[in-house]
Amino acid sequence: MKYHQINSNLFIKNRRKFTAEMKPNSVAVFNSNDIYPISADSTLPFAQHRDIFYLSGVDQEESILLLFPDAPYESQKEMLFLKETSEHIAIWEGEKLTKERAFQVSGIRTVYWLQDFHKVLNEIMTYADTMYINTNEHYRAAVETETREARFVKWWKEKYPAHNVAKSNPILQRIRSVKESEEIDLIQHACDITEKGFRRLLSFVKPNVTEYEIEAELAHEFIRNRSKGFAYTPIIASGNNANVLHYIENNQQCKAGDLILLDVAAEYANYSSDMTRTIPVSGRFSDRQKAVYNAVLRVKKEATKMLTPGTLWKQYHVEVGKIMTSELLGLGLIDKADVQNENPDWPAYKKYFMHGTSHHMGLDTHDYGLLHEPMKSNMVFTVEPGIYIPAEKFGIRLEDNVVVQEKGEPFNLMRNIPVEVDEIETLMNS
Repeated sequence: MKYHQINSNLFIKNRRKFTAEMKPNSVAVFNSNDIYPISADSTLPFAQHRDIFYLSGVDQEESILLLFPDAPYESQKEMLFLKETSEHIAIWEGEKLTKERAFQVSGIRTVYWLQDFHKVLNEIMTYADTMYINTNEHYRAAVETETREARFVKWWKEKYPAHNVAKSNPILQRIRSVKESEEIDLIQHACDITEKGFRRLLSFVKPNVTEYEIEAELAHEFIRNRSKGFAYTPIIASGNNANVLHYIENNQQCKAGDLILLDVAAEYANYSSDMTRTIPVSGRFSDRQKAVYNAVLRVKKEATKMLTPGTLWKQYHVEVGKIMTSELLGLGLIDKADVQNENPDWPAYKKYFMHGTSHHMGLDTHDYGLLHEPMKSNMVFTVEPGIYIPAEKFGIRLEDNVVVQEKGEPFNLMRNIPVEVDEIETLMNS
């Protein structure tokens, strides 16, 4: 891994939080992700399942974590099962975790090779009454591929039909959404790498540069700072491309006078950052562009203040909609009649701001968090309002990552990334 090793105390704390919520005499199993094939002998780069990483720190394929807090023997309370390493594997693939190294990473003393899993599990299931299975219940999930986790669940239900079944996901949704201080530091580090990439761009962007050249500059800066690269597929949308919310082609030339919407950010140690900035290709905003930009910035600032403990996500978005409505009226994009006659299910402001303002962020860019429950301190959210005007061939979105505080306004993890018009113009023309 490119990142520095994370102290195993984080994963020990995470496991304690999870097992504290388990039913008596129950077992939980978590599987790594597969390495996905492309064609012939080609594969996609491995990306670890965030749940097993969150609970163990193991960042390796073909790994299993088993938790059994009420086990009759101390050695059975926490167990890791890993792909057995060998000299051959070390030569062809690089070294895998040894049992001792796995303990250093995870804090788990009982480590088996993977071939022992079924034998050990069979003994464990004679003691246990309930199995926690790990299903993906994220509100944005749309999974068509059968995962390693899903295959395990199918196999386990056939093998052990007499046991009770419980779900890991509701526990994970709650505990993963509230970050430990170590996690906030890792997200901050990802944001700091993102800042370096963005500042690099401000002196690089000129008329006629291509979107993919900008992408290459960012990738260079991210990777040289120990990131694997982008936390998500980058959006580098110049001109009217910014009005396609998930534009990812990044293959057009950036023309003088246009704006570039950059929804780009680095990951670090599997933790995401999530930034959006909008900059002028020529280094100066026009008066109209500046007016719309500052309207979006005002919405972002007011929306940020609302992210406090006890706030409900759904009501928060209603209040942000009111602020955006006022700004759109001021810009002349909607009028009072539009507001008076609006459909409550699709308010007038949605014509120009059609997506949500905030989502949980952490190990996943769209991280775990139960949206019907009140916000808590140490949750991390994005704040990302935008105004999109196809008729004027530009769109503007601004996005920061903030930590909800026990009292007062959230702490902005992207406070050092330029966002004010004057600062961006100064840096682009220095």
